[in-house]
Amino acid sequence: MATNNTVYLDSAVPDQVRRERLYAGQIFVFTPTPQTRTLRDFAAELIEEAFAPLDPGTAQYEMPVERFVEIFGPLKPKYMHHPKTRQLLCEVLAGFGCDLDETYLDVPKLRGVTSDAYLTAGVGYVHPLHRDTWWSAPVAQINWWMPIYEIESESAMAFHPEYWSKGVQNFSEEFNYYIWNAVGRAEAAKHVHSDTRRQPHPPEDIDPDPQVRFVVPPGGLVIFSATQMHSTVHNTSGRCRFSTDFRTVNIADLRAGRGAPNVDSHPEGTSLRDFHRLADGANLPNEVVAAYDHGEKPEGGVLVFAPPPS
Repeated sequence: MATNNTVYLDSAVPDQVRRERLYAGQIFVFTPTPQTRTLRDFAAELIEEAFAPLDPGTAQYEMPVERFVEIFGPLKPKYMHHPKTRQLLCEVLAGFGCDLDETYLDVPKLRGVTSDAYLTAGVGYVHPLHRDTWWSAPVAQINWWMPIYEIESESAMAFHPEYWSKGVQNFSEEFNYYIWNAVGRAEAAKHVHSDTRRQPHPPEDIDPDPQVRFVVPPGGLVIFSATQMHSTVHNTSGRCRFSTDFRTVNIADLRAGRGAPNVDSHPEGTSLRDFHRLADGANLPNEVVAAYDHGEKPEGGVLVFAPPPS
């Protein structure tokens, strides 16, 4: 197996082979497919409806940041929990050869990264260098990321391959996923001018270079392991970057203990209860979740986050 210095473009390898290479640090990039274009169009429809009559990409210049949050805050769960979103995601994943009986999908996310530090907290949080496994993601998790509108290098996502096998201090041992569900996620919209939520992060700035940025068209995909070190580029493009991302796990890999190496992630709890089978929406079996559920379930913690009613 090659080391983590390979990027596959529009690769036709089977899903099992793709997962093995992702677990080894490879990255897969795909140009738009009919299914991803349909998902992209639906997300754009919701975004444009919410910000109408303004252009969502430049709406930040027409309103105070508090108003932007008032619009974007409710839009995120509307997209994330819309039944059509899940239907379209199932079609996307089937198109990439994912086994509908073995593949489980979590709740997709909608991101809005504004330009020039207009909003960097809460619903517009700008993620520094991190691995998703610091937030209790399993090492068998695969991340799928898609821009909804045209992006530039100055509004992309960055990958930091230097840290694939190099651990860094990150405070993930102080992170509990169930407390995050109860407090951190529930209070995202309250953080506008600063973000005081306790999240894993390096205690000091670490060198982001060398870094790699993929500028893919709307509806294109970047697929990578949850253990890949990546970050949100500080957007200076002049337009808000809207994107969607979603995560999958394969139950056969979870049962067999397959996944990427863990070099520095030690959180409590697991996000696996967020995943549902593509075929019928079923939860992962309790015994599979239990094998990855480490640490405490503190009083007041929430095993599965549910957004407040709109």
